[in-house]
Amino acid sequence: MTTPVVRMLPYKRGGEIDYDSLDFDPDKAAAEKPDAIEQRREQAEVFGLLNARFAGFGERPDVLVDFDTYICYDRRDLNVRICPDICLVFGVDAQAIRPRRLYLPRRLYLPWEAGKPPDWVLEIASPATGRGDVTRKPGVYARIGVPEYWRFDPSGGRYHGEPLYGGTLTGGEYQPVELTTGPDGSLKGYSPLLDLSLAWDEGWPRFFDPNTGPCLENWRQTGARAESEAVARGEAEAEVSRLRERLRRQQQG
Repeated sequence: MTTPVVRMLPYKRGGEIDYDSLDFDPDKAAAEKPDAIEQRREQAEVFGLLNARFAGFGERPDVLVDFDTYICYDRRDLNVRICPDICLVFGVDAQAIRPRRLYLPRRLYLPWEAGKPPDWVLEIASPATGRGDVTRKPGVYARIGVPEYWRFDPSGGRYHGEPLYGGTLTGGEYQPVELTTGPDGSLKGYSPLLDLSLAWDEGWPRFFDPNTGPCLENWRQTGARAESEAVARGEAEAEVSRLRERLRRQQQG
């Protein structure tokens, strides 16, 4: 597994946030995005996989993987913000960032405190959000300096105009990554930042490691394997302890 090694930036906590001044209204947000549940399966799959792959299910202190978090990009007005479906940040103090994220139904990410904007963001299409993902959000992400911007449309392009898009920031604009089509009709694009290829496979997101070839196990499989390996290690350590105790008794007898 290749994980970017980035020096952790110091977290520069500013003053207290005046949450009462924020215009976030969860009821209004729900009304504006009534079909959000259509994205949940794909969102959970990508979030879980990236969390397992890069953050070790939260064990890596310098990697933040998050979803539905508001990225504020004007320190004078926290109401100026954008909310990707998934974001990934390397080289930040994840533990220091998390307390800033617990006060609202949706969380805040302050780049000037964390030290940088997110490195990688993904938008998953829905009828209510698809147009904005294509027309408005790329310009904002480019302006705040997000190196990679990706879109995934489970419908095959009904809401984004294409099933899959990846862009790398060059000269202030996103340049599309090359997509390849597999024999089964799946689309695949390589993310230089992740050193992984994201694929659209019959409407489902999958990741491939170009160094090994097969698709990555999903986060449930990763968790189950880690748990199984932990149990096996525990049993092996217990067996070693039993053998040592038996040997000690034989030597004493």
